[in-house]
Amino acid sequence: MNRVLLALLFAPIVAFAQYPTKPVRMIIPFAPGGASDFVGRIMQPKMVELLGQQLVVENKPGAAGNIGAEAAAKSAPDGYTIFLGNVGSVAINPGVYPKLSITPTRDLIAVNQVVDVPSALIVHPTLPVNSIREVVDYAKANPGKLNYASPGSGSLDRLEMELLRKLEKLDMVHVPYKGGAGPATAGLMGGETHLMFATAASAMPGIKAGRLKPLAVTSAKRIDQIPNVPTVHEAGFPDLAASSWQGIFVPAGTPREVVDKLFSVTQQVMKDPEVISRLKNGGAEAITSESPAAFAKYVAAETERWARIAREAGATPD
Repeated sequence: MNRVLLALLFAPIVAFAQYPTKPVRMIIPFAPGGASDFVGRIMQPKMVELLGQQLVVENKPGAAGNIGAEAAAKSAPDGYTIFLGNVGSVAINPGVYPKLSITPTRDLIAVNQVVDVPSALIVHPTLPVNSIREVVDYAKANPGKLNYASPGSGSLDRLEMELLRKLEKLDMVHVPYKGGAGPATAGLMGGETHLMFATAASAMPGIKAGRLKPLAVTSAKRIDQIPNVPTVHEAGFPDLAASSWQGIFVPAGTPREVVDKLFSVTQQVMKDPEVISRLKNGGAEAITSESPAAFAKYVAAETERWARIAREAGATPD
């Protein structure tokens, strides 16, 4: 075998061993101000340090995360586009939107989970309720008069409220917002809606400012930042227990060497004390997977779970 042929054969291996050699793009499928943007911006500096290249955050909101997910899946599989997906954009949307142009479990490679984020049931401070039970009683006494916000049809926030509505047979009006949790929580703070489920990371600034009132959290234990707020188990609504998650994905076809490099980098990022502290202060917990294969298995199980819940709740695109 001549030298030219050997060079051609081994050139891709050498190139990926040196990855990355230019800036990397991180697509976040929601607008600034939401939980995904919050997590991505915290990860960014440490990832730049470990990758040795710039990490350019690109917010591509719209269609409950579908626009960003599709853009990521259809990008070149060379490691220079990574996707910060979440439970909604990756696992829930396929069960809600019947005409997606991609199948996340097929068209994206799961690299690593990075955070777990519990949700909180939050209301506008003027709403005269202080618990989930009081929300239920108020809604039943005022059918059709409560408006609840969500970041879109395929969001975890929407399905959590749909579960509550189904369990208690509540008549409330859904008000979807484009661009993720940021615009939805801003609308709630502005009095455009009355209540919503939102990730704790998205709700925490408004809660701390006194512009949002938290009634319960969906995690198994209370959140340190709002220790007086009960869990849904404590409130008597265990069926509402759920949590969001976020993880790093790359387009299908991305070389294994790149996937392994990104897995290693994100493992180190999520173990950094400053990253952990900043996430915790915003209501998010740094969590990583044992391997890309383990994360892929988890994503597949979550996709199956939320497809069933979406079907039972009758959740459809608005």
